[in-house]
Amino acid sequence: MPMTADAEPTVPAAPTVPAEPTVPAEPTAPATPAKGTRSAPDRLLSVLGAFDLEHPALCLTDISRRAGLSLTTAHRLVTALSEWGALERDESGLYHVGLRLWELAALAPRGPALRQIALPYLEDLYEATHENVQLAVQDGPEVVYIEWLSGRSAVGVHIRVGARWPLHATGVGLALLAHSDPEFQDEYLYGPLTSFTPYTITDPSRLRRMLADVRRTGVAVSSRQVTDDALSVAAPIRNPDGTIAAAVSVVVPQTDAQVPVLVPAVRLAARGISRALGWQPETGA
Repeated sequence: MPMTADAEPTVPAAPTVPAEPTVPAEPTAPATPAKGTRSAPDRLLSVLGAFDLEHPALCLTDISRRAGLSLTTAHRLVTALSEWGALERDESGLYHVGLRLWELAALAPRGPALRQIALPYLEDLYEATHENVQLAVQDGPEVVYIEWLSGRSAVGVHIRVGARWPLHATGVGLALLAHSDPEFQDEYLYGPLTSFTPYTITDPSRLRRMLADVRRTGVAVSSRQVTDDALSVAAPIRNPDGTIAAAVSVVVPQTDAQVPVLVPAVRLAARGISRALGWQPETGA
């Protein structure tokens, strides 16, 4: 006999699960790892990493997008960073890097501490040339500028404190690369080398010869590699143990370049900074 509808077993209805709040997808959002694979420090650092030269002020939505985080997570981290002083919020609601980070950066031995020691020698080099004077350190495949002195009539340069450029395209970068670990040099020279002008040297063999000249002469000359109207003369700065700490350079107009005159001045500045750091040259050096 067929079963009636009343005889059919009843299946309890599934409980209703509230839908998670959704954040509108951003077509330009950077790719992120699968949900749950990023550590808490990684998420925190991604918030700070959302800020750069082109994006010094961001709203919460932009921070979320650029950091690859949900709006809820971004809000929680931004709140924590703001309370600690790493971020500051202005009257318009935009967030900026906070002064607490500047206080920490001032403790970096290759940042403001090095700058303070080097500054008198940089000022002397500027007074001798009245051209752009730069101090930079190496960070992986790039140079980071930690000081820059410039006159009103000096050639225009694409530099600011904190700016980064590839090692092969700048005078300070060549001075640093020439004294870096040979294995690092090999890896760098045969990696992608960005060209900025028709004069940027990107041929590995030619760069290798240039680095050998830097080690032989003690100075690096970069001509029209970043802009086609400027030339840079740079020299390395040494730590007490003789390793390379940084590099100093002067940048002049290409048309007015007098390399033989600039080389002794740059060498003198580099030597003075090195001595101030505790380096003692060998007798007769």
